Amino acid sequence: MKPQIAGTTMPVLEVTLDAGERIIAEGGDVAWLTPGFDIETSTGFGSGGKGGFLSGLKRMVGGGQLFLSQYTASAPGSMVAFAAQLPGTIRELTIDPSDEFMVQSGSYMASTPEVEVSVGLQKKLGAGIFGGAGVVFQKLAGNGTAWVQLAGEIVEYELPAGGSLLVHPGHLALYRAEMQLEFATIKGVKNKFFGDSLFLAQVHGPGHVWLQSMTPAKLAAAIEPYLPDKSSSTSN
Repeated sequence: MKPQIAGTTMPVLEVTLDAGERIIAEGGDVAWLTPGFDIETSTGFGSGGKGGFLSGLKRMVGGGQLFLSQYTASAPGSMVAFAAQLPGTIRELTIDPSDEFMVQSGSYMASTPEVEVSVGLQKKLGAGIFGGAGVVFQKLAGNGTAWVQLAGEIVEYELPAGGSLLVHPGHLALYRAEMQLEFATIKGVKNKFFGDSLFLAQVHGPGHVWLQSMTPAKLAAAIEPYLPDKSSSTSN
């Protein structure tokens, strides 16, 4: 298996496989592929080999799809590509029992069959913020390789033991699963969600964190003024 990340602002993950090699991804995320792939869809894919409908439900709670697709190459040199959905970057992660990760919901892109994708953390933040959905992180565990798409520019920090960082939840893209994460209300900062308090995530070291400069919510807010007004168009 030979992965290649091509492009800059809107990157593409291209994976070239030998005959019999497999890669897992969410159903509608494929961008292009060479002919001859054997494609199957099941709730058991993305379970790290554990299988079962329950694995699919756990993944769906984490913001992923109930069904994932498996692409099996029928000939050497078969290629399948997945395109990023937001401007940003694609990162490759090596997964094993000592290297498990928490990634923001919607960031999972693809993985090898032995990687398990499930819900890792779910926090309700109150009505209004993030569309009332709160913060959800998917956990990547098992053994193999996973690819995630992160929005905007990425800034990384290695936190020492006893160190911590306060982060707006939308900017916390990825962190190591063994790190402790808490949520705190910070007084003194005016914001449109909580009046004179700011709601932040506090991630504790030791461990590595990846922060993204763009959030899907801020991108949607920036685009919204330029979208057609559905209410006015339906009334005419």
